[in-house]
Amino acid sequence: MKKILGACIGSCVHVAGILNFLNIAKRSGYSTRFSGSALDIDIILKEIDDYKPDIVAVSYRLSPESVMPVFKELEEKIVKRGNGNGIELILGTTKPVADIAIKMGIFSRVFTGEETLEEVERYLTGEKIKESSSIPPQTLLKRVEDKSPYPIIRHHFGRPTLDETLEGIREISESGLLDVLSIGPDQNTQEFFFHPEKMDPRQDGAGGVPLRTSKDFKKLYDASRTGNHPLLRCYSGTNDIIRMAEILVDNINNAWCAVPLFWYNELDNRSGRGLKQAIAENQSLMKWHGSKNIPVEVNESHHWSLRYAPDTIAVAAAFLAAYNAKKMGVKTYVSQYMFNTPPETSFSMDLAKMLAKTELIESLHDDDFTSIRETRAGLFSYPADFDGGKGQLASSTLLQMQLEPQIVHIVGYCEADHAARPDDIIESVKIANRVIENCIYGCPDMKSDNRVIKRKNELTRDAKAILNKIKELDRGNISEDPLVDPAVLAEAVATGILDAPHLCGVKAAKGTIMTMFKDGKNIAVNRDLKPITEMERLGSLGI
Repeated sequence: MKKILGACIGSCVHVAGILNFLNIAKRSGYSTRFSGSALDIDIILKEIDDYKPDIVAVSYRLSPESVMPVFKELEEKIVKRGNGNGIELILGTTKPVADIAIKMGIFSRVFTGEETLEEVERYLTGEKIKESSSIPPQTLLKRVEDKSPYPIIRHHFGRPTLDETLEGIREISESGLLDVLSIGPDQNTQEFFFHPEKMDPRQDGAGGVPLRTSKDFKKLYDASRTGNHPLLRCYSGTNDIIRMAEILVDNINNAWCAVPLFWYNELDNRSGRGLKQAIAENQSLMKWHGSKNIPVEVNESHHWSLRYAPDTIAVAAAFLAAYNAKKMGVKTYVSQYMFNTPPETSFSMDLAKMLAKTELIESLHDDDFTSIRETRAGLFSYPADFDGGKGQLASSTLLQMQLEPQIVHIVGYCEADHAARPDDIIESVKIANRVIENCIYGCPDMKSDNRVIKRKNELTRDAKAILNKIKELDRGNISEDPLVDPAVLAEAVATGILDAPHLCGVKAAKGTIMTMFKDGKNIAVNRDLKPITEMERLGSLGI
């Protein structure tokens, strides 16, 4: 077992940092000894002779003006002697002192307190911090494995001009903080990339970066080939979706596909496609990626919650999305759990909803299908006030960590006011990283709350009732599998089995459901605004 000897040197009596480091070292399998504070170098020499450590960790957290004599004595009495005995000398200090220590070159590692817990643990376990020239894994699964037990970090980015976006990608990549950079294209790109004659110039840069050629996408990728070389990914288009998928795979090495099941059509006016046609085309996109063993994320459940569908429908939609992906041959499914949506949802009921989704989705796991948990906060839960936004980011991240996610999609604290700029993203990631570290170090288990368990069980039961009702639409048993039949799924929306208040007036939907919040959960109500059970709601549809 390797040994670490720790001490505060000179006149420094600040022991908290060195003791915390030694505690982390103990968890990593080291034997440790703390010799004390404000120690003379001669005393440390005696401790070295007695303890025979592999590493001597010294702490100095005073002003840089008084450090040189102490460091010179260290060099004379320990470094020159220690090199002969194979002793490694490391330092914990402040940034100003660190600059001096690095120039002297007597320490093999200098910590300033800015390091993440992950970096400290990697140092102690022998996984030396990657040099800047080292490129992290460039596939999703390997990146997740490499970062474990920490989740990989994702953020959305797209500025109104291509040049500004390219500059921002370089800055974000150089920070080394982001593992996945999600490109946000403008609406003209998503809808009319292959039909530029249909683009409205007034909408250029609306909602994201204007990308007009495949070379524009390649420029994004090239800009990210610095720093920690983040993975890139981009949402599917709303028209010509297979052609767009080819553009993304060929030019940005799209880390995974993101496609809805029911959306981007007449249902949400994101394109002119009919609902049944869109479902079939979205399935074909899942199949295309599945055949190439590219992971797929189906953006589905939160679309219903954004339109204030009851929690039961959101849970059923989450299962439908994963089920369709599996049936289309997808092997690795990225399962997104958008918390705080709708924003009126309480933390306990939100967790219950996500646990119900997780239980149903992961019941599909087998040798050919597995899912990766990805969590995020809902944008509408963020206040325009930046201080409040930071609080929402931190608290939502804490809740999300209850799911032990492998991907955390961070929504910048500023997003209720403006699309995140590089400095906003870097600050937001630092906030979330601190929360993630604290949770991994040890956090109470909110999943054991009896209220959460009860609600989770209710939601899984009711979601199964919704799925069974959809199956009943295949009256003549014509469909091989009604849960993947575009005609059956479109009818489920038209008849109101799947419905949301915001779909009122939409031709392809029933749009008659009413919901309200009670005890932090979104539930269906009748015309008198009285809560009704899911069985009562389904029975009232007259199917």
